Amino acid sequence: MTGDEKTGGAPADATGAAGAPTTNTEEGRAAKRLAGAEPVTSGHAAAVRAAAGRTVMVERPGEAPMAPMGPVPPMGPMRPMAPPLPPQPVPPLFGDRWPVPAAPPSVAMVAGTAIMALTTAGAVPEGRPGLGWLVTALVGVAATLAVEWRHRRITPEGVWWTAATVALAAVCAVRAAEWLGVLCLLAAFGTGTLAIVGRSGRGVLAAAATLALAACRAVPWFGKSATERTDLRRAVRVGVAVAAGALLLLVFGGLLASADPVFGKLVEGLTPRIDDGAVRWFVLAAFGAAGMAGTCFLSASAPRPPAPMARRRLSGLEWTIPVGFLVVLFAGFLAVTVTTMFAGDAYVQATAGITYAEYARGGFWQLLWVTVLALLVIIAAARFAPVETALQRRAKRGLLTALTILTLLVVASATHRMVLYQQAYGHTVQRLVVLTVELWLGVAFVLVTWSVLRLRDRIPTRAMVGTGVAALLALAVLDPERFVAQENVERFAVSGKLDAHYLSTLSADALGPLEQLADPVRSCIRAEILRDVPGDDWRSANLARARAGAQPVPACTDPKVVVPSYRD
Repeated sequence: MTGDEKTGGAPADATGAAGAPTTNTEEGRAAKRLAGAEPVTSGHAAAVRAAAGRTVMVERPGEAPMAPMGPVPPMGPMRPMAPPLPPQPVPPLFGDRWPVPAAPPSVAMVAGTAIMALTTAGAVPEGRPGLGWLVTALVGVAATLAVEWRHRRITPEGVWWTAATVALAAVCAVRAAEWLGVLCLLAAFGTGTLAIVGRSGRGVLAAAATLALAACRAVPWFGKSATERTDLRRAVRVGVAVAAGALLLLVFGGLLASADPVFGKLVEGLTPRIDDGAVRWFVLAAFGAAGMAGTCFLSASAPRPPAPMARRRLSGLEWTIPVGFLVVLFAGFLAVTVTTMFAGDAYVQATAGITYAEYARGGFWQLLWVTVLALLVIIAAARFAPVETALQRRAKRGLLTALTILTLLVVASATHRMVLYQQAYGHTVQRLVVLTVELWLGVAFVLVTWSVLRLRDRIPTRAMVGTGVAALLALAVLDPERFVAQENVERFAVSGKLDAHYLSTLSADALGPLEQLADPVRSCIRAEILRDVPGDDWRSANLARARAGAQPVPACTDPKVVVPSYRD
């Protein structure tokens, strides 16, 4: 009898009589292990692998039999992967509007940069402005013309700015007033920037930023040329070798000098001393080289003017209401003050309850600020007021022209008050300069009004800067300190009042009119002025100080004359 017959069961197959799976066989147990119902041991690995090769169906009682899963379709052939894209070049920072020059710097550019660096380091005076600034300006103009002449970028506007730069620098060599020299130098830097940049920038600030960026971009441009040119490569390598040798000497020499006192004294005697003058020399040379290198960069690759930006226009009510308020306010102010502006002293005292001089001094500075703020309002309205329709154009011309005319009347009122102020308290340099600024603001209003009448959005910034430079040069031709001294001497002859202390603080420009005074006032004032005249080298040499230095210093017999007693 077989085993099955002894147990009285059915034959051992994959399923029982009722269709239930047989779990006692190796195949059934392997299926359960695949389903996770029974752990897989190392002894059953072969059965598990055998069952994994075919489909095993496990049915639960009471559930419909599951359809067997079909065979997994074979995968198609693998497509080849696309090759990686090559690295894309980084676009230049300034794009096509201002590319790096394709050609390297020429020998003339390198020589001009070196000459400008040496001239700036050697000619710029340490103390008071003088002849050195004029020499630096002339050398810079010559080097710039040598570079620009090759590229033919010289324009009439550039010629005007260049001439203004030289004239402003020449003031330092002629006038002894230091404040005037400083103002002229600041203006010379601005006009020189405009002469170099040309029409690349819209305004003065844009031109200064353009030149600064050009100086920074010129450094790698010059460096790349030095490494690519065969004639300069050797010099660069020699310079690097010398710098490396100097660094090694500095490190090892310092260590050995500190190790032995005798050797340390020898090294101290052979080592050159680096003082403040050497540091100043290197700094000025770097500034001169950077300015000339930026000029060369702009000459080889000038940026294209930026495209006009679309700006948001204001609606009619958004700008007419505030401007209309100002027009009404200015008209009311002028209607009240027009009688006191040209009236006599008695009328002013009876109306305001103060003296004529106090009335003049109390209102000038406020009117000056009103003039400046009104100019800013007109500039903003000219840029953002709409001009699409005929009504908008008439409103823009009418309101802004009315505000300009009223502001010019305010300028006339402020100027009249400053004249009264000087008649009452005397002339000073500060009052003369402020009066000049007030007159220049009147010219600026005329330029802005002309731009408004032509319905132009852009304000004539360069024309305003040009008239400001012309006003400064006119002030230098007037010789302000000599003019102030002359007016005070004439006022002393009429009123007997003289601020000798203030006159003694002026420069050598004021010596001429002081000859009309009598001693001891004349000698004491001249002694105070001439005491600070000598001590100039060729860099700070000045024509007025040179003439004053040739005169003997008089003895002051009454020092109390120059003590501040009568103050304005």
